[in-house]
Amino acid sequence: MSRLTHFGLTRSLQRALVIASLLVTIGCVSMGGSQWDQRYGKAVPREVATSPQKVSRNYYQHTKTIIEQRCVVCHGCYDAPCQLKMESYEGILRGANPTRVYDGSRLLGASLTRLFEDAQSTEAWRGKGFHPVINERGNSASANINAGVMAQLLALKQDNPLPEDALLSSAFNLDINSPQYCASIENLEQYTRKNPLLGMPYGLPGLSDQEYKVTMDWLKQGAAMGKAPELPRQIYTDIARWEAFLNGNTPKAQLVNRYIYEHLFLAQIDFASAPGVYFRLVRSSTPPGEPLQRISTARPFDDPKVNRVYYRLWQDPSSVVAKTHMPYRLDAARIAQWQTLFYASDYEVTQLPGYSSETASNPFVTFAQLPIDARYRFMLNEARFTIMNFIKGPVCRGQVALNVIQDHFWVFFYSPESQATDEDARFLAENSKHLQLPAGAGNTLLPLTNWLKYSELQKEYLAAKAKFISQKMAAEGGLVMHGIWDGDKGTNDNAALTIFRHADSASVHKGLIGQSPKTAWVIGYPLLERIHYLLVAGFDVYGNVSHQLLSRLYMDFLRIEGEMNFVELLPREAQQPTMQYWYRNAESNLQTYIDLYLKQVDLTNNIQYHTDAPQEELYLKLKQHLGKAGQSAHNLNTAKLPAAKLALYHRLQNTSGKAISFLPQTTLIELRGVGLFSLIHNSAYSNLSSLFGEDKRRIPAEDNLTLARGVIGAYPNSFLRIGPDELDEFIDRLQQIDSEQGYFALKERFGIRRTHPEFWAFSDRVHQLYKTAEPEEAALLDYNRLENR
Repeated sequence: MSRLTHFGLTRSLQRALVIASLLVTIGCVSMGGSQWDQRYGKAVPREVATSPQKVSRNYYQHTKTIIEQRCVVCHGCYDAPCQLKMESYEGILRGANPTRVYDGSRLLGASLTRLFEDAQSTEAWRGKGFHPVINERGNSASANINAGVMAQLLALKQDNPLPEDALLSSAFNLDINSPQYCASIENLEQYTRKNPLLGMPYGLPGLSDQEYKVTMDWLKQGAAMGKAPELPRQIYTDIARWEAFLNGNTPKAQLVNRYIYEHLFLAQIDFASAPGVYFRLVRSSTPPGEPLQRISTARPFDDPKVNRVYYRLWQDPSSVVAKTHMPYRLDAARIAQWQTLFYASDYEVTQLPGYSSETASNPFVTFAQLPIDARYRFMLNEARFTIMNFIKGPVCRGQVALNVIQDHFWVFFYSPESQATDEDARFLAENSKHLQLPAGAGNTLLPLTNWLKYSELQKEYLAAKAKFISQKMAAEGGLVMHGIWDGDKGTNDNAALTIFRHADSASVHKGLIGQSPKTAWVIGYPLLERIHYLLVAGFDVYGNVSHQLLSRLYMDFLRIEGEMNFVELLPREAQQPTMQYWYRNAESNLQTYIDLYLKQVDLTNNIQYHTDAPQEELYLKLKQHLGKAGQSAHNLNTAKLPAAKLALYHRLQNTSGKAISFLPQTTLIELRGVGLFSLIHNSAYSNLSSLFGEDKRRIPAEDNLTLARGVIGAYPNSFLRIGPDELDEFIDRLQQIDSEQGYFALKERFGIRRTHPEFWAFSDRVHQLYKTAEPEEAALLDYNRLENR
C-alpha cells in the first residue's frame, strides 16, 4: 500500500471516528433531553410576559437583594462567568452561554450578545446559544427545583459547603482565564457528580439558611418576576422634556444631538426626581411619544439604516455594579450648559455627515461643523466621566488596552481657552486625515499593514503639531501655567484626575491622590477625543484579535503624546532625560516619535524652576495652580486627623522593600470605627512600550504603595479588618513580611478570606460603609479577583 493511499485511509478513518463520536454525543444529549421531556414536559423559553402571577415569592419583592449581594458580585458585566449576567431578571431568563466575550485570540469577530440589545426575547437568546438556568418545563414545584440549573447549584453548595480550611484546595480553579463549566440541566448531573464542591456561590460560602429558603421558595414557585417599583410621576415629565431637547429638527440640533449621543451612550443617566433609577440614551427609529424601537449596532457611529434617528431615554432595570457604574445627572443646570455650549454661538450646520465607517469613526471629520470650544468643554466639564468611559466601558476587563498605562499616574488638561482658537480649528481641519483611528479598519485581518499606516500618520501629525505649537506659542509669548485648566478657578473638580491600574482593571478618581507618580499626562481636545473614539466609541469588545491589537498599539501613540505634553512643561534640558527614564530599555523606534515632537517643538518656557528636581517642582506648582480643584477626599490629610494618626497612615503608605512584593494589587481594609481604606500596590516597569514581555519589564524594587480613604477600584483582591488599636501591630507585621508564609500569617491575623465564616456579613458591611461614604459612587463590587492566599 502506498504512503499516499495509507494516509488517505487514515484520514477517512479519523473522519469516520469523529462523526461517530459526534453522533454518540448528540444521541446522549438528545436522550437526556428526551428523559427530561418525559418527566417534566418539553422546554419552552420563559418570557417576561409569562412569569407566574399567583405566588408568594417574586424577584422584585423578595430575591432581588439576595441575588445582588450573593450572585451579582461575580455575575455582572461582559466578564460574567458563562455570560450569565444576573444584574436583571431578564438576564436570569436569558441564561448562560459558554462562549467568552473577552477573547483576545479569535480571528473573526464574535456574534453580539449584549443584553437588552441583540435579542428581544428569551426565545431569540436560545437561538444565539444561551441555555436556561431556571426551569423552562412544566411549572410544578418538583420541576422548578429538579430541572433548574440555578436551584441545583444552590442546593449543591448547601449539601457540600466549603471545607473548614483557610485556603481552598486545587479543586477550585479561581483563575479568571481558566476553562468555564457552563452546564445545562441535561449534563448537570455529570458535572456535579465529578465536582461536588463547585456549587454556587462558587468558591465562596453558601447562602444563609434564611437566604437559601427564600431563594429556593422563589424558584420552587416558578421564579416569578413580580412588579417593579413604580417610578415617581415627575420622572415622566423630565423624560419628555429631555427627549424634546434631544430631538430638534434643524441640522444643527441633529448634529449636536448625535455628538451628545456618541459621548453618552454608556452613561447611566439619572434624575433628581428618581434617585437610584438609571436610564440609557439610545437610538430609536421612532420619535418621542411613540413606543421606543431601539436601533442596535456594534458601535454608536455605525449606520442606523433609517432616514431619521431619534434619541430616546430607556430605563435600565439592571442592578448597579461598580465596574460599569458611570452616573451622569441630567437637570436644569445641564440643559442650560448645553444650550450655552452648542446654541449660543453663531455658526451653521449646512450638511449632515453620513455614517460611512471611514468618516464616522473620525470625529474630526464628522463633527467639524461644531465649534471646538463646545466639543472640548462638553467633555472637559465632566472629564472624569469622559476618561471613566475608557476605564469602565468596553475594556472593563482585559490587558488589551490596560497594559498600555502605568499603575499610578496623574492627568491634567489644557485650558479650554488654549484649545479653541481659529488657528486650532484650522489645524485640526488640515490634519483630520492624520487623526484617523483604527475603528475605521473594523475587524481587519491585516494588523501589521494597518499599524504601519497609522504609525506613519502619527509621525506626520506629531511633526505638524510641533510646527503648529511652535508658531502658536511664539505668538502668545511662550508657555505659562495658565495654559493648564484650573477647573474654572477651582469650581470644577474635574481639573485633575488620578488613574490607578490594577493589573487587568483600572479606576479613575477626581483630584491628585497619593504620592508623586512616576509619570503624568496633559490632555487637550484632540487627544481627549481620540481616546474616546479609540477605546470607547470605536472599541468593539466582540472584535477579532487584529482589531484589539490595533487599538492597543494605537493607544501607545496617545499615551506617549499625553506624556510629552506634560514633559514639555519641564525645562528643556530635563525633557529628554525624563522620557528616557520613563522608557528605559524600550524599543529603539520609540525615540523616533519622541524626537519628532520634543526635538522639533521650539517654544519659550515661562515657568520658572529653582531646584534640581524639576518634575517634583512642577507637581507642586500644578497643585498650587489647581488649588481646591486638585484636592481629593481619598487623600489621607483631608480628614483633619491628629498628627500622630496621620503619621501612622503615612508610615504604612511608605512601606518599601521586599514586603510590598507579597501584596496583591488592591486590598480593601475596614479600620473599625474609622471606615474603609484602600491599600494599592503600584507595580513599576522599565517601560510600557511593548505589547508582550510585561513581566520582563517589571522592576519590583521600585514598587510603592498608596493608602487612600474609601474604595479605590471595583475588584478587591483582599479584605482586611483591623481594630482601632491594632494599626501599629498591623504595620509592624506587614513591614516584616519576607515570605509567602509571612503573608499567610498576616491574613490569619487580620484577613477576611473568601473562606471566612463571616465573609458575607463582612461583604454586606463593606457595601454599607461604601454607600454611606460615597452615595453617588457606591455600587456592587466584583469578587472574581479575590485571592486564595
